[in-house]
Amino acid sequence: MSEDAAVPPMGPGAPPTLALVGPTASGKTALSLAVAERLGGEIISMDSRQVYRGLDVGTAKATAAERARVPHHGLDLVEPSERFSAGAFARYARAAIAAIGARGRLPLLVGGTGFFLRALTHPIFAEPPLPPERRAALRERLSALSEEELLRWLQALDAEAAQRLQRWGGRQRLLRALELPLLTGRPLSWWQRHAPPAEPPLRPLVFALELPRERLNAQIDARVEQMVAAGLLDEVRRLYAQGYAERSPGMNAQGYVELLPHLRGERTLDEALALVRRHTRHYARRQVTWFRHQLPPDALRLDATRPRTELAEEIGRRWDEFMRAAADRARRSLTPDPRPLRS
Repeated sequence: MSEDAAVPPMGPGAPPTLALVGPTASGKTALSLAVAERLGGEIISMDSRQVYRGLDVGTAKATAAERARVPHHGLDLVEPSERFSAGAFARYARAAIAAIGARGRLPLLVGGTGFFLRALTHPIFAEPPLPPERRAALRERLSALSEEELLRWLQALDAEAAQRLQRWGGRQRLLRALELPLLTGRPLSWWQRHAPPAEPPLRPLVFALELPRERLNAQIDARVEQMVAAGLLDEVRRLYAQGYAERSPGMNAQGYVELLPHLRGERTLDEALALVRRHTRHYARRQVTWFRHQLPPDALRLDATRPRTELAEEIGRRWDEFMRAAADRARRSLTPDPRPLRS
């Protein structure tokens, strides 16, 4: 591989950006703090549940002490009743990246929501206007359907999108994929092929944490215990008292959706926590598979069993090499060609 091929372009007008991804409980938060402090960075969360206000313990959101160490962005953006799409994240993140870069700091994208990263590296098409009243009415009708029923509808309307979302999907993505064919008459796959992208692609330097499955499962189980000790049940109880339940977009995450039936007396706490552990392990496996197949080919993969200080040093060294190579390319592009012009 040539030096130029090994260094991805930044993206037109975008400041240099670093991304740190990995499955839940793989150690991203602690490592990102060390990297941000070493490189003078600010963290942009790429977690689809940390955008919700009030979901703190169950999403392992950065604490007040951690936010005091390093500025964080992308947290507490919307209420649990509001929908927050990958496209909304991309718009928010691009503005945050520009502002951080303008301050002379390094934008550091951190999280496990692969679709958020992909929305930046493979920009979503410019969305056609959808009438708000019809969209709300459609959402209300579809809310009564299970994920299996939504998938069957999508298979009939957009087989290509259904095949993809059967593996990588989730309720919110199924609903989004159904909105377009039902409200525009054209499926999501058609819009993806024919509509222009809303923004130019971003090309961050991506680092991916990897762990053996047994180690990851053990860390997930330990995290669940830590969350319970930190007040997870009280947090879910408070949100439930505020009127948020399974249909709220923010509440269908692991650690919340399993505990709601417990609060209604429909399962014991031990049964609920067993489901939290099981569902979180399943989710982590889906993340691992996604990161294995969907990251840019030049993503740098790191053994997360190594000491944190060692990993931070390697990321810092690789970043320095990345920046030197980018500077060399920029200089070469500005150097006149010494070869004489042919007459």
